[in-house]
Amino acid sequence: MFDFDCTADGAEQTEFKGFYGIPWGANLAEHTELKLVDSTEHVQTYELKEGPPVLGEVNLSMLRFVATDRQFARVAIRYTGEKNHAQILTHLQSIFGPTERSPGSMMRGLNQQFTWRSEETEVNLTYQSFQERGSVFIESRTLAPRFNDVLPDSAY
Repeated sequence: MFDFDCTADGAEQTEFKGFYGIPWGANLAEHTELKLVDSTEHVQTYELKEGPPVLGEVNLSMLRFVATDRQFARVAIRYTGEKNHAQILTHLQSIFGPTERSPGSMMRGLNQQFTWRSEETEVNLTYQSFQERGSVFIESRTLAPRFNDVLPDSAY
């Protein structure tokens, strides 16, 4: 099971400050369990060196650690299957609590979207039930917006 870095002060809300034991802002090149798979001038993408990525008991299609200007800012996860979706959703809710009911979010339907926010971290899960494909983005709320500054408009 992948761990989220967090801190808690007594009865206060837990704050999530990273993923897989790596804090937001860290230089991913210094983590020997990761390998560089793609790099541009401003964006570096890493994957785990060992075996296929797993979240709980779910085999993932992809797990990537992404940095902007060598600062860890985002985790991108992809998976397939309705059963896997249910397990990942349950896992994330056990960590982050019930999903927010923000405008535009959906619990059922062809496209489901769930969002959790804390002071330093945002988690977005999107699931397309027609194709049984899901994605999760876990990001630093302060570092991830920098991707907008370094990606060309044609990348969207």
